Amino acid sequence: MKKDKPGCDTQTCMVCRLCMKEWLPAVEAGSKHFTYRKGQELFREGDPVKGIFFIYKGSVKVHKHWDEEKELILRFARKGDIVGHRGIGLQPVYPVTATALEQVTVCYFDLVFWEASLKVNQPLLYELMLFYARELQESERKMRNLAHMPVKGRIAQALVSLEKQFGRNENGFIGFTLSRQDLASYIGATYETTFRILQEMIQEHLVVISGKEIAITDEARLLRLCGLPEGK
Repeated sequence: MKKDKPGCDTQTCMVCRLCMKEWLPAVEAGSKHFTYRKGQELFREGDPVKGIFFIYKGSVKVHKHWDEEKELILRFARKGDIVGHRGIGLQPVYPVTATALEQVTVCYFDLVFWEASLKVNQPLLYELMLFYARELQESERKMRNLAHMPVKGRIAQALVSLEKQFGRNENGFIGFTLSRQDLASYIGATYETTFRILQEMIQEHLVVISGKEIAITDEARLLRLCGLPEGK
């Protein structure tokens, strides 16, 4: 990790977008910018919470470990997304780990400043409440899918969700490179099963894969696999 000079555009994260304009000078003074290399941790599960991170550039995986070899990826964060918020509460420790998937620049606020910002900026507090509600709904949906949805449906759901979150690049692939192992950890399946089913999906002309890039070629059928109506 290295500290960067401030470079906020005042539009990327919810703090800048939703706080009062009179609070922006405090945001500029209270924020710090750091850059992390690919594979470097922003924070580790069990660390004491010292602050909140907003992704300014790059992408991050938020994950949990249950032994040295296995992990479950809870979500992926991109530009503008918040990470580190799960540790706020009566026991201020991070319950998850955040790891850079590429070079990542973050805007960091220490906990004291973050709490002060929430107290004086009601739109920011309201948006954070909605964010927690959406994240809880997504966690409950993922728990249901892990228990009841076949792996093929979980892969279909993951690819549709990732395309919605990251869009497509100029070549039509999902705008986010994802290793087979990370995809397996995201859907809660083994690498071997994930690889085998991806090969089936290629043969069925549901997806096209080039290296770590994946393109959806039949979204309607993927939506049916994960039980969603077309257009969702």
